[in-house]
Parts: sequence; structure tokens; C-alpha cells
Amino acid sequence: MNISKYIPLIVLSCTLSSATTFAKTSLINSSQNEQKQWVGQVAPTYKLQDQNGKWHQSKDTRGKWTVLYFYPKDNTAGCTEEAKQFKYLYPQFLKANAVVMGVSLDDVKSHQAFSEKLGLPFPILADHKHQLAEQFGIVRNFGITKVANRESFLIDPQGTIVYHYSSVNSQTHAKQVLDDILKFQKKK
Repeated sequence: MNISKYIPLIVLSCTLSSATTFAKTSLINSSQNEQKQWVGQVAPTYKLQDQNGKWHQSKDTRGKWTVLYFYPKDNTAGCTEEAKQFKYLYPQFLKANAVVMGVSLDDVKSHQAFSEKLGLPFPILADHKHQLAEQFGIVRNFGITKVANRESFLIDPQGTIVYHYSSVNSQTHAKQVLDDILKFQKKK
């Protein structure tokens, strides 16, 4: 058997395997670096309106756990599912002394329709000028449209970020955040 004709395939296979391993490692390292960038930092301040036109400021949530979950767009499949999951678990968040606030770059009118459609019991903040999303560095350009990445930040009662969720599954994220709040509370 002449093995020399198979050597290029073996080399290509090893190269692709190494590239895949490097890509996975890079993604993991990138995620860990993003986490380290925010954990321990004081959360950015904000003053934004919710779906009812009510103003919310970061100082209003001191003394409570705060979940700021950013999502790309009202009335899209993933964003709708994520909002439903937070709605379903919302009574448990309240029992855990936690405030849940959704945030996207949509305006108050869009949020109002989205919130009414889903019957959301928590505020969704209109960051249509990108103020808060820019502070967190999660605004992405899609042609002429800008959206916020689907990322979340868990802030402790003193206003310090204790967790940054840079990779979010819209179907399980709310439960993950609630579990993390309960874990942090047991540590204190």
C-alpha cells in the first residue's frame, strides 16, 4: 500500500483538528475575558423609560438584586421566548429580592405593544439612544440597523456586577439567573 498519497489528507485532517481546537479555546478564553472585564465592577448608571413611560434609574434598585437582560428586538422569536421565561419565573425573582428589567434598543411604543401582548409584569427599558448598551459595549451593527446583543448582567444589592452572561439560551436563561441569585445569597 502506498501511504504517500494519504499523507496530504492526514496533514489536512490534523490542521483542521488543530484549528477547531484553537477556535473553541479562543471562544472560551474570550468568554472568560469578557466575564472578568465586568465582574467586580460597579454597574453603569442609567436613566431610561419603560414600556409605560415611567423612568427608571440605577439608584432605584440599590438594596435589591438586579437582572439587566439585553435582547435584540421586540416581537422576535428568541426575544419573545426569553421574556416569557422571565415572566413565568418572575414571582420567584420577587421572593429572592430581585428586580428584572429587559432592555433593548426599541422605543417606548414598541415596548408597550410587546409588553401588552405578552402581559409582562416587569419593566422593559427603551434604550433607543443606545446609552446603556454602549456603556456595556454590546451594541452591534447590522447594516443600517443597530441591536443589542443577547447578554445579561447580574448586579448585587450594592450595585456591583457579580455575573456577566455573554452566552444566553433564551429558553433556559431566566432559570439560570434565578439559580445564580439563590447561590450568591447562600454565600452571604
